[in-house]
Amino acid sequence: MGAADMNERKQHGGATLRQLIPKLFFSSPAAHPCLSLPEHDLDVPSLDRILSNCLYSGRHFDALSLLRRIPPSRYFVFYWNNIIQRQHQKNALHAFDEMRRLGWAPDGYTYPFVFKACGDLPSLVTGMSVHALALVSGLTDCNVFVNNAAIAMYGRCGAYDKAQQVFDEMLERGLFDTISWNSIISVHVQIGDCRRALWMFEEMVSRGDIALRADGVSLVNALPACASLKLWRKGMEIHTYAIRSGLVDDLFVGNAIMDMYAKCGLMDEAKILFDSMEVKDVVSWNALVTGYSQIGRFDDALGLFERMREKDFELNVVTWSAVIAGYAQRGLGHEAVDVFREMIISGSQPNAVTIVSVLSACAASGALVQGKETHCYVTKRLLNLEGNDPGEEMMVINGLIDMYAKCNNLEIAQAMLDSIELKDRSVVTWTVMIGGYAQHGDASNALRLFSEMLSDKCRMMPNGFTVSCALVACARIGALRVGREIHAYTLRNRYGEAMLFISNCLIDMYAKSGDVDAARAVFDNMIKKNVVSWTSIMTGYGMHGRGEEAIQIFKGMIAAGLSVDGVTFLVLLYSCSHSGMVDAGIHYFNNMMRDFGVVPGVEHYACMVDLLGRAGRLNEAMKLVNDMPMEPNSIVWVAILSACRLHGNVELGEHAVNQLLELKFENDGLYTLLSNLYASARRWKDVAKIRSLMKHSGIRKRPGCSWVQGKNGTATFYVGDKSHPMSEEISKLLDDLIDRIKIMGYVPETTFALHDVDDEEKGDLLLEHSEKLALAYGILTTSPGMPIRIIKNLRVCGDCHTAISYISRIIDHEVIVRDSSRFHHFKNGSCSCKGYW
Repeated sequence: MGAADMNERKQHGGATLRQLIPKLFFSSPAAHPCLSLPEHDLDVPSLDRILSNCLYSGRHFDALSLLRRIPPSRYFVFYWNNIIQRQHQKNALHAFDEMRRLGWAPDGYTYPFVFKACGDLPSLVTGMSVHALALVSGLTDCNVFVNNAAIAMYGRCGAYDKAQQVFDEMLERGLFDTISWNSIISVHVQIGDCRRALWMFEEMVSRGDIALRADGVSLVNALPACASLKLWRKGMEIHTYAIRSGLVDDLFVGNAIMDMYAKCGLMDEAKILFDSMEVKDVVSWNALVTGYSQIGRFDDALGLFERMREKDFELNVVTWSAVIAGYAQRGLGHEAVDVFREMIISGSQPNAVTIVSVLSACAASGALVQGKETHCYVTKRLLNLEGNDPGEEMMVINGLIDMYAKCNNLEIAQAMLDSIELKDRSVVTWTVMIGGYAQHGDASNALRLFSEMLSDKCRMMPNGFTVSCALVACARIGALRVGREIHAYTLRNRYGEAMLFISNCLIDMYAKSGDVDAARAVFDNMIKKNVVSWTSIMTGYGMHGRGEEAIQIFKGMIAAGLSVDGVTFLVLLYSCSHSGMVDAGIHYFNNMMRDFGVVPGVEHYACMVDLLGRAGRLNEAMKLVNDMPMEPNSIVWVAILSACRLHGNVELGEHAVNQLLELKFENDGLYTLLSNLYASARRWKDVAKIRSLMKHSGIRKRPGCSWVQGKNGTATFYVGDKSHPMSEEISKLLDDLIDRIKIMGYVPETTFALHDVDDEEKGDLLLEHSEKLALAYGILTTSPGMPIRIIKNLRVCGDCHTAISYISRIIDHEVIVRDSSRFHHFKNGSCSCKGYW
């Protein structure tokens, strides 16, 4: 290249840079008095002395004024570099531009300072222009410091490919040092490509070049990559290298090793290193506190926190956030807020992570008042401030929506969601709102939002958690059709590792929507299963009264080498109870401690009482209650009362009620069961007393409600409901069906009418029960041969159970009823419950 071409490129590069640098105020003669210089020329030593005095006394403008008046000289470039280094980002670029306009030639120290200013802004376009100037100057061919600074600049500006390109060119020329490798490894760690970062670290170490030995910075770059990938063995190798090289005594290296162990869950190793460190700072303590908090050893975390206070450490935001997060994970919202208040009083400024932890704690414990207090603080101090990171603001807003949703204040949560423009909503924003609706039973709104999220208007792809929340909503209302659509969506979009918990949710959804065979198909096709998978399918079989299959799943779980616990046995006993498998239930209960080391808890005893009570073995049930090693709770006595209602034992039922009242267990279910018990014994005065007591106590019986899926979606029916547009057709069909099954031998069980009226009037009242209305609607709107799926909020009425059994003999449908206790599959005159319900 000729000299003329070189000059032209330099001029073009300078012009480009000048356009990119904003017109900034650096210093002006009006603001500072100009340095007075003698008329005659000063010699070099004198200029050197004056410039030095100006710089070291902070009179940068005087130094700049003098540099403007003297001819360019390589000797005085040092002072330009000093001025550029001391200026803030944009002003540094302004000074560099002026230096070049005045004809001064930047050297190998100038460019690193300018690259740093570009990276700090960050300004990729300006950085590329400066890099072009460095290339033209020829310094990139011979100066490793300039190239190292360029790699760091590109990394900070997010141009990772360009950083790698610069490094690769350095390798080709053989112009590199340890800093070069550290810089590119740091870039890969920044972008989360930790495997590439570790590969490059190993490549650096394996070269065997004495001049290229890994230093403390190398280790501090590599160790977070190990932590991110949970490669604790590789981390131990680096620890060993640090010990051999003496770098372990470096505080930064020691902290990085300890942080690696903590993030890999090896807290004992982290504690040993912590105790061996002669010098510790707040980062050392924070690594240990955070590590203990993350693995659930909250007592250890709080103990260290108190020791830090005793030693008068200046607690920073990381320390406070770790302790608050620890309380949050334990669901201790009030304690988390108390620590947050202490943090504010101490003068420490919370960040987005702190706030989200506080809100998470409030959500977990239902501490709505404390959540609102935090919301007020956030509104005043954090949100909508100039210079805020939009990503962090959105993280806090998502935390607020999650808190309000989980505290069942869905109106405010929805209002906050509505205030966010569609383009600004993240997948987390949608997920927390969908999850809130699903958690609190508003499944329809949860599925509405999920559908809106997938619509052409939003086109937001849900993550695994979003899909799981939508499936929970389907399970709540038995929305089998929507659940199948979501299942198909997950198969089309391949959710990778998230498929494990999505599949578990699919098993639960299919089982609770009445299709336990589809649940089993999902289970059988899972590549990877965990304890939840096995327990979910076992629960599904239990709900449907298929105890034999539940036991086979339990045996398969044992054969697969999975450990069983109290939850597993609770599901197993529940399955036996709902299938009438009394002997099997007794066998597993008696041997759970001996064979599996699981100590029966009060819930297991309640399950056994329910099992024996359903089978009519009330004396054995009471003996078990009296022999319990702990005090029976309300669940045990409700099981006794339910059995008494089923088998007409009024005396024992009254005893159970008295025990429940002593436990201060008082709700509509208790009085309803007792009222039913008196009605079955035709003690109508006692029924009236119970009704009067409920009225004066302000306790209202929940009205029976049934949902049924039809051609036009889901229809809802209440007892005596005549509001449906097809009400007349429903009544006619029911009259016809009842007349037909009476001929077959059906006799209305009038004790379920719960009124002291004649039997004919009781029969009319029974005809208005919600499950009968739902069945009639289902017959009218469902294609022949297709199952009719009904969900009831309470236990199915005994008369309705008998009537539907008869009706199933004369209609071309399987009738699947899900009540508050279990599933009933009616087909050809029989029910899957076999009377155990």
